[in-house]
Amino acid sequence: MKSNWDGVMPAVFTWLRESKSGTLEIDFDTTQKQASGILKAQGKGGSRMSGLVGSGTLGENSYLSTKQRLSLLKSLSEVAKEYNVPLISGASAETKEELAKIIEGLATVGVDTVMVMPPKTKEVPSEKKMYEYYELSEATANNVGVTMMPYNNPDAAGYHSLSTDLLLRLSVLPKVTALKISTIDVSIIETLMLENKDLKVLAGVDTVTVHAGLAGACGGITGVGNIFPKASVTMQEYVLNGEWAEANKISQALNSISYLDAQPLLLEYLKLAMGIHHNDVAGGLRTFGKKLTKQQIDDVRARYILAKERLEALDLIS
Repeated sequence: MKSNWDGVMPAVFTWLRESKSGTLEIDFDTTQKQASGILKAQGKGGSRMSGLVGSGTLGENSYLSTKQRLSLLKSLSEVAKEYNVPLISGASAETKEELAKIIEGLATVGVDTVMVMPPKTKEVPSEKKMYEYYELSEATANNVGVTMMPYNNPDAAGYHSLSTDLLLRLSVLPKVTALKISTIDVSIIETLMLENKDLKVLAGVDTVTVHAGLAGACGGITGVGNIFPKASVTMQEYVLNGEWAEANKISQALNSISYLDAQPLLLEYLKLAMGIHHNDVAGGLRTFGKKLTKQQIDDVRARYILAKERLEALDLIS
């Protein structure tokens, strides 16, 4: 599938339900339904989400077994095909050989593009070893018929930062079609674009959508867009058209809840907000992640209500 990176795509939640034994299991039907609803939403300019990200941080990725993850992605691939958008999922490992096997597995369940995170090692690899890690990933992607997106997340604990020099070297590999940059420091994006104006760069933090666009990003991967897809798509429409004042109005309206996308508990916070939005708080609270305190729950609810009121005033609630 030919990917169109000029847009925004949701990193969808993995919905859970209680099994007969009382344990939590993946609710495939609800996950598909929610993903379909998000992809169906249109912005004021008539565009829709340009891709679907599954089994990411917001998709309970850290808590799923390999079997669960592959089953989930196979299920989401049906939704992606229905809406003719690429299915994207992340991959990370300690060694390049282990990572190659993960990429091979993702290709078997319909994933079109693999976001490759830096190696999960305690020590920071040398530039040479880091390049070799990604080089084998790209070769594997080529062999199994998928594309690759190097994923730089310098703000997250546990992820090694990729230098701009390394990102530029990786960007010219044949199967690398875009870069994902998850940071509030958009100067990284600007530096990359100054070196190569033809780069496709996706922002990964909702709070900087407009600023990333000004720096040269062509699109983004959103968490808040799951909850308010019409607003998220419309904001990106304005960004791509250079209508910065209009885009900024939406960014400000979303700010109270976009803030949560840049927090360590973004999965728990945004999943709860999604549950509140759909009057399914029990569903929204179901997560393999951490249990929120009453104070945290009340804060998320207040942030959601404020964003919803602001977006209603802009006619941006689906």
